[in-house]
Amino acid sequence: MDQSLIARLLEDLKHPDEAVRQDASAELWSIWFHQKGAYGIELLQRSQNLLEAGEMAQAEAILTELINDQPDFAEAWNRRAVLHFIVGQYKKSLDDCQMVINLNPIHFGALHGLGLCYAALGDYRAAIEAFRHALEIQPYALDNQRLILECTARLN
Repeated sequence: MDQSLIARLLEDLKHPDEAVRQDASAELWSIWFHQKGAYGIELLQRSQNLLEAGEMAQAEAILTELINDQPDFAEAWNRRAVLHFIVGQYKKSLDDCQMVINLNPIHFGALHGLGLCYAALGDYRAAIEAFRHALEIQPYALDNQRLILECTARLN
């Protein structure tokens, strides 16, 4: 990955102009999805198609195979985390989100997902921490701001 490009895109996520932020976000997602070239994007797309068709086990099998073949492919871990979250396997999703963050510490999607998992598991303090970390990268992310407020309201 071109680190100077990544640094510029991270700065653009903090830009007051929403269009600049959206373009930066889209470009980062594209970089992450294309990390392993045509091979990786094809398998990610195939798994997404299966997920959308309700074929969760097949989608998971493709992602797990991709992860086994390319363990440093953060987006494969992230897509599997999304799948686990959708089916209510929050601990598995949390573990996959953590792996994404280990591989790509700026992955705001995985940080958001980590917060969602913690919230679903009732660990609101950890959820707030994850959402705050995501906000350090995307300070204008209203969803994360709202979720922090919701989790704060649920603290005893």
